[in-house]
Parts: sequence; structure tokens; C-alpha cells
Amino acid sequence: MSQLTLPTYENVRLASARIAEYIYQTPVLVNAVLDDIAGANCFFKAECLQQTGSFKLRGAINRLLQIPEDHRRAGVVAFSSGNHAQGVARAARLLGMPALIVMPEDAPKIKVDGVRRDAGEIRFYDRARESREEIATAIATERNAT
Repeated sequence: MSQLTLPTYENVRLASARIAEYIYQTPVLVNAVLDDIAGANCFFKAECLQQTGSFKLRGAINRLLQIPEDHRRAGVVAFSSGNHAQGVARAARLLGMPALIVMPEDAPKIKVDGVRRDAGEIRFYDRARESREEIATAIATERNAT
């Protein structure tokens, strides 16, 4: 098992530059009442205003941009029941990549609709009887073999 490596400031700076043209620059909000309650200065990054409604697009687009362009046509396989699913589907669409998302059958309809809106293919699974990791690995292996 590999050892966890924490990102450096340089990693974050490079990721920020890499994704800049694909994401919204969301505001940082402050609130004096909350500052008083907390006894500190509080800052709120309004990622609810991001394209998919969460910060997940940032990580998804950053990761997909690191795939060499000549490999992107193979697409991406991911698993999630919510915001990550939408982030991957949107990132893939922005880069012209196919995306297949493994989602539980009981995933929220709004999340399913979001993935579909971004042309993401969905493979539903039963949480009680199936492993999303195994399903995604099998699909990725099969697609890489062809």
C-alpha cells in the first residue's frame, strides 16, 4: 500500500492554474453577525454558485485535465451518488470525454438528472448486493481492453 502524500502549495497553485478556464470564480463571503458569534473572522466560499452546485467540479476537472489528450477519448469511469457524479460528468463533457458513472439505484433524482444533463452514462447498482468499486473496475478494465 502506498503512503499518503499531502498536496503542497505548489500542487495547489498548479491545479488552480490548470482549472481556471473551466470553473467559475466563486465569491468568498463574510458575515459580521457570525464573526461575533464565533469570536473569529469567518469566511465562506460560495461553491453553491459553482456550475454543478458544489466544489466537486474543481477536483474532477483537475484530474481529467491530467489525462493526456490522446487518451481522453477512452473516457472516464467513476462512482458516486451525488455531487462527485455531477462534477465528473460535467468535467468530462467540458473536455469532450465520455463518462460512465456507477450510481446506486436510490441516488437522488436531482443528481441522476444532473449526470444525464451532462451526457453522462449511468450504470445503476444495488447497494445491498453489489460493490460499486468492483463494478467500476470491471467496466474500466473492459473498456481499456477494447
